[in-house]
Amino acid sequence: MLPSPLLQIKNLKVHFITRNGTYKAVDGINFNIYPEKTLGLVGESGCGKSVTAKSILRLIPPTGTIVSGEILYQDHEEMVPLSKIDPDGKQIRNIRGNRISMIFQDPMSSLNPVYTIGDQIIENIRIHTKVDKSTAKKKAIELLNSVKIPSPHLKINDFPHHFSGGMRQRVLIAMALSCNPNLLIADEPTTALDVTVQEQILELFNELKAQYKTAALFITHDLGVIAKIADFVAVMYLGKSSNMALSMIFLIIPHILIRKG
Repeated sequence: MLPSPLLQIKNLKVHFITRNGTYKAVDGINFNIYPEKTLGLVGESGCGKSVTAKSILRLIPPTGTIVSGEILYQDHEEMVPLSKIDPDGKQIRNIRGNRISMIFQDPMSSLNPVYTIGDQIIENIRIHTKVDKSTAKKKAIELLNSVKIPSPHLKINDFPHHFSGGMRQRVLIAMALSCNPNLLIADEPTTALDVTVQEQILELFNELKAQYKTAALFITHDLGVIAKIADFVAVMYLGKSSNMALSMIFLIIPHILIRKG
């Protein structure tokens, strides 16, 4: 029997105003994410997966609006309506990066090239946990070690361009886990990686998710990745669920069960 959902999305609709009219990026989707479980959100490019993820953290650009629906997040004993709160307010800033973290697709554009890896992780830790710099640095080294960065006490002083694509993605995972979130959103984190490195990142993701006991929303268009990572599957098509998309789940789930043994 499943516990109460950690996050619920109910009939969410997100529209963008463009020169050519209104674009319905997300047009009525529903899914739940449960504690310590991974929901795989799968669909073709442009179907609204990333907009859904950014809507959870209220990171959609000013041209986008949540026009209806609910995003409900269980924060300790309080059910927070993320879709209704101020996107620039204190409440969402306390949740964003602290209770809910996100790993973006392109690590090079997510990391600041003029600051060391260590500086960026330390800053994130200090913003959310209010510890001193020495304590934050110690934790940053521990995190780099946990994502299997070699010689983390030395690598902490390197800049992003000193790392390969796979290593930069490991750094982003470390940063996302730095405040022990209970929900981790991963937006196609392996798309830009070659197959071998992708396998390593997926294995690492599963290990760390179990170690930190966090739930996850894993976004991808790759059904093979979904088979290795997901406990549950939601399929998006043209911004919403459809009968065709729902029927695909019955093809995906046996594949997942077979791959998980």
